[in-house]
Amino acid sequence: MSRGAGGSGSLLLLLTGLLSVLGPLPTSSIHVYTQREVYGTVGSHVTLSCSFWSSEWISEDISITWHFQAEGSRDSISIFHYAKGQPYIDDVGSFKERMEWVGNPRRKDGSIVIHNLDYTDNGTFTCDVKNPPDIVGKSSQVTLYVLEKVPTRYGVVLGSIVGGALLLVAVVVALVYLIRYCWLRRQVALQRRLSAMEKGKLQRSVKDASKRSRQAPVLYAMLDHSRGTKAASEKKAKGAPGESRKDKK
Repeated sequence: MSRGAGGSGSLLLLLTGLLSVLGPLPTSSIHVYTQREVYGTVGSHVTLSCSFWSSEWISEDISITWHFQAEGSRDSISIFHYAKGQPYIDDVGSFKERMEWVGNPRRKDGSIVIHNLDYTDNGTFTCDVKNPPDIVGKSSQVTLYVLEKVPTRYGVVLGSIVGGALLLVAVVVALVYLIRYCWLRRQVALQRRLSAMEKGKLQRSVKDASKRSRQAPVLYAMLDHSRGTKAASEKKAKGAPGESRKDKK
């Protein structure tokens, strides 16, 4: 008995030493994801998405909590809590009648919807998820910005003005392109006419040159003939007095 007790004691001491050397077993952390910023208009609704990842199976003890910190405030209040398969909307704050649970923990979704937005909803919303035994993790924050709602009539007028301006710009651009096209076409036509005229002048000049080259020998022949005729007439005139003298004798 004493030997068995001594052996078990030695085994326990060995296990304790190994645990002290190895240290505590590492635990995986849960990861929560939200959008950084969400925008909405007064009177509308907005969805605050929250998803998470856990290395453990989704347990029955999973809990999802939403906190709200108003813009310019240092205090944070709990506005929503999900536990034991049931959603609970807290009575504190102005979200009780305007909040809707749209999440599904089995799908790793903890999203909520806020209806009838107001300027007082501007602030930071924090989503925190615990999935025992996976409870170590960091929450995620999303900032909501509520903007002024644009009246329908004003929006229609503004849209009409913008549409008219765009149409006018399109018409001006089309006219510019049309004028440029017509001008280029006219320039091409004028260039063709000028080239045709230059070609015709060149052909006429070639024809005139050929005619002149043909008429030159004829002119030279006529000149020679006229010169010969003139010389013959001069000789005849010189010989006429001698003949007249012979006739007188």
